[in-house]
Amino acid sequence: MKIRTVIVDDEPLARERLRALLERDAEIDIVGECADGRTAVEIISKEAPDLVFLDIQMPELDGFGVLAELQGKRMPAVVFVTAYDRFALKAFEVHALDYLLKPFDRERFEKALSRAKEQVGKQQTQDLGTKISSLLADLKPEAKVGDRLAVKTSGRVVFVKLEEIDWIEAADNYVNIHVGQTSHLLRETMASLEQRLPSKNFIRISRSAIVNMDRVKELQPLFHGEYAVILRTGARLTLTRGYRESLGRLTGL
Repeated sequence: MKIRTVIVDDEPLARERLRALLERDAEIDIVGECADGRTAVEIISKEAPDLVFLDIQMPELDGFGVLAELQGKRMPAVVFVTAYDRFALKAFEVHALDYLLKPFDRERFEKALSRAKEQVGKQQTQDLGTKISSLLADLKPEAKVGDRLAVKTSGRVVFVKLEEIDWIEAADNYVNIHVGQTSHLLRETMASLEQRLPSKNFIRISRSAIVNMDRVKELQPLFHGEYAVILRTGARLTLTRGYRESLGRLTGL
């Protein structure tokens, strides 16, 4: 019996590489492939695969978010595909969850696939939900932001105070942190950073923007329920209809 497999990664080249490697194995049947977390939840729920290669850092709903939404359902074997640093990867090792660190070579891929096959063959996926729940619980406290963000750039680390941030812009698997006339690129998805930021100060106004509420100067109504959000720096952003609930928090009404 073939191992029904789903590939989830927002990078087209990464999906192509995984597909090419998996197609070389006669035991693998690729039943789904997608580029975002929301679609991943739908495909995994519908197809009930035996194995998933799951990217962690994706826009909107990341890999951890996908697993959180699947909790309570039958869990497939999971091989995480990630660019996380070694410190974070230690958590995967502690909970016996396999991963591929980008960029990975064919030998490392085959090792991960072999482990996954063994897990599927022995039907050891029943305790995967428990392992994943423990992993999420362990990573969540470590992910909280204090009063500043550490941004690695050009071999050095820049500390950005949260109170100085004007707004944050999505940039694929990165976020662009705008501070006055400067900006800092941080490798993190909007979804994961939004969870880490204090909600009393920061608010999501669209798929691509989070604002510091203390930096908002003015709101101007646009068409179809949208609003222009004018910051004290003069930056003009848009609060989209999908985030209308944010309007009440901004106005206090």
